[in-house]
Amino acid sequence: MRVLLDLAKCQGHLRCHEAAPQVFGFDDDGLALLLTEEGIVPAGLEEAVKLAESNCPERAIDVVD
Repeated sequence: MRVLLDLAKCQGHLRCHEAAPQVFGFDDDGLALLLTEEGIVPAGLEEAVKLAESNCPERAIDVVD
């Protein structure tokens, strides 16, 4: 599973970081960033990443298999 983050849509709500802090961090401007290499979701964090996707008000997160 991979996660994609559209930085053009991110507004810095950081709900993704709250749901999956091992996968989503934030930069100095308060915008989300991916902490995993090439967006690969580590085993055991799939549900947290799906929660982050569904909670993003800007729909800046896409999960792909």
